[in-house]
Amino acid sequence: MKSTRDRLVRVGVELLEESGSVDIGLREIARRAGVSHGAPRRWFPTHRALLSAIAAAGLSDLASAIETSGRDLDGRATLDAAAYAYVDFAARRPAMFALMFRHDLLVGGGEDLRTSSRPLFTWLRRQLDELGFDDTERRAAMLWSGVHGVAMVHSTGAMGVVAPGVDHRMVARDVIDSACQAGPLRT
Repeated sequence: MKSTRDRLVRVGVELLEESGSVDIGLREIARRAGVSHGAPRRWFPTHRALLSAIAAAGLSDLASAIETSGRDLDGRATLDAAAYAYVDFAARRPAMFALMFRHDLLVGGGEDLRTSSRPLFTWLRRQLDELGFDDTERRAAMLWSGVHGVAMVHSTGAMGVVAPGVDHRMVARDVIDSACQAGPLRT
């Protein structure tokens, strides 16, 4: 059986994605979860703490999507699949994607979101290392920044407005090509 805390987070995720806004209130979450309006304070002392728990759930979902995307692939195909999963997650769940990176709302929220997000970056560095690249920290930062930008532009609909004929997956692939061509392979 799920705990009250888990139910509050699940309902918070549902409300976030239904409304498309981080302006979800504790009372509405409590009402939907079937608990008293004061119950969320037992588990989340602040609204920021609840938003952080909701963001942590999103980061976990994103990590799962990336891990399963390239499960049966190797080499460069794994990077492509991960980038597509990242961009597709942002497009399917734009409110969650936006919340996960709203550090101004989440800092001090009680969840260690860096610990939740760091494995994604570590996974990316490991993939680059397995492909034989040098300076994987810089290269991973370049790759993540570029794919994240594509995801943000696509998830808000701006890609379709500015470049309606451009396939967002091809742009993500171009970002990967650029990151993979930036500098030498390890010798």
